[in-house]
Amino acid sequence: MKSTFHIGDTRNYQKVVTEADFARFEDGLVHQVCSTFALAQAAEWVGRLFVLEMKEVDEEGIGTFVSIQHKAPALEGEKIAFEAKLKSLEGNEIICQFEARVGDRLVAEGETGQKILKKEKLAKVLASKVI
Repeated sequence: MKSTFHIGDTRNYQKVVTEADFARFEDGLVHQVCSTFALAQAAEWVGRLFVLEMKEVDEEGIGTFVSIQHKAPALEGEKIAFEAKLKSLEGNEIICQFEARVGDRLVAEGETGQKILKKEKLAKVLASKVI
């Protein structure tokens, strides 16, 4: 694992809200705004941008947690800007704080966790179904 970052470093990602991001469950469409699930997925992605630059060829990242507070709606066609800030880096564990904004409006905030493992070890962990 490469150690190329410092606490406080940031990575950014933007996404436009589409119909695929709407809140829906087995009983149908809830509302035509970006779902908490879609926000959490994008939050994990922006944190993964650190992982992509840190992992070696024989390593891979795995998510360990997502904590999200959904503060305001993001409507279809709006661009959400995600920023992940490196909060801690201990061993192979990366913790990021994130914010998601549409312009000045805070849509969501929270934290994500990921670990970088050797692909061989990750395959064994996943095969045993224990993380």
